[in-house]
Amino acid sequence: MKKKRFAMAAVCAVMTIAIAGCSMLSSKLNDITGKLVGNSYTITTYDNYGNRVMTTTGDKINVQGNAVETSSYDSDGNVITGYELSSVITITIDGKEIESCGDTCIFAQDALKADVDFTQEDIESNASGKITDNTAIAGVLNKYKNMFGKARVVVIKSQLGQPIVAYSGEDVYWEIPDDLPKFTKLMIDGKALYIHRANFQIIDKSLLESN
Repeated sequence: MKKKRFAMAAVCAVMTIAIAGCSMLSSKLNDITGKLVGNSYTITTYDNYGNRVMTTTGDKINVQGNAVETSSYDSDGNVITGYELSSVITITIDGKEIESCGDTCIFAQDALKADVDFTQEDIESNASGKITDNTAIAGVLNKYKNMFGKARVVVIKSQLGQPIVAYSGEDVYWEIPDDLPKFTKLMIDGKALYIHRANFQIIDKSLLESN
């Protein structure tokens, strides 16, 4: 019995370490928490020019897409029914709802702070001669690094290109959610950041530090 308990404890410890070291898994756990009980966010809404329209905070927040039925025809003229995400998102805030469409929304999980003094400069990079400079190798390597997170800066702009805000972290992961329209989700040092309908750049810190 003691051996079994020790084995189970060891497995749990390994899983905990794996989850803690893998930003992709951390993101999935964050999704599950949000759908079950909600996470605490500050939601900032902007117009097309980057002017702040509204700030919303809540203890238990979740966001979901809304599917609409679509119809098309096959080569024989038969109607094919399907579903696709509409542009309307539903935000649940402590049991109440906001339906939103068209605005730029930034969802920042509690304790995630913006870099208010960040200024973006031109980037000038030169190859170092290492094998990792090869674009084919770098493409595979960077996808792997993204799964575990890496040091990056996230610069967010309005739909018309006006600078809004920037975030940075040593452990940054990004993905495009399948169930949310026009969303990008990031995990920054263990905290979630959702970007909805905005222009943005996710830049490796090493590129900025090399200037």
